[in-house]
Amino acid sequence: MNIWIIMIAIMVVSVIVQQMLQSRFNKYSQVGLPNGMSGAEVAQKMLRDHGIYDVKVVPTRGMLTDHFNPETKTVALSEGVYASRSVAAAAVAAHECGHAVQHAMGYAPVRMRSALVPAVSFASNIVQWVLLAGVIFINIFPSLIWIGIGLFALTTIFSFVTLPVEINASSRAITWLTQAGITDGQTRPMAIDALKWAAYTYVVAALGSLATLLYYIGMARRD
Repeated sequence: MNIWIIMIAIMVVSVIVQQMLQSRFNKYSQVGLPNGMSGAEVAQKMLRDHGIYDVKVVPTRGMLTDHFNPETKTVALSEGVYASRSVAAAAVAAHECGHAVQHAMGYAPVRMRSALVPAVSFASNIVQWVLLAGVIFINIFPSLIWIGIGLFALTTIFSFVTLPVEINASSRAITWLTQAGITDGQTRPMAIDALKWAAYTYVVAALGSLATLLYYIGMARRD
């Protein structure tokens, strides 16, 4: 019963955080930057200022679909960020470039996260099926659910390893936005606020994954 209460609470918090993030992004998308730079221009400048010239800044479809792809060496900015000249666009663009800087500098949590990707990708593709089979055949093949739990644990570990990566990328973004004069005394707190709510989504996701893992462990122990 306790784990169900925790899981429901996390679901409620997740919805609230997503709504707050969307609200903050919409609000700060209406506030222009002092220098009028677009998200793409902010990203390009941040990369150059860090001596990174082999990463391209490209547009991508969707809303808040921004990401850095180390394999293709691209910073993909969504429709609401790439051409926008707002505080929200600058914050998101700088955050994604923060990931490019992490890779260029060999940031330890990024190396750990990258090392986990193959195993987590494999686990993510089959974990639900293994857990389902484990629940159905728990009396016949009790070890199966523990195999599923082990696979799910990998995804949970990945969620927690992601936290310092995302938080550090935001920290790098805020520091650079200030030092480069992209944000000023009025717009800097807005950029911090926007990235803070984005970070909360990763925290909630990690806690949700942990709660689900504990639920499966409790189920296996009861049977």
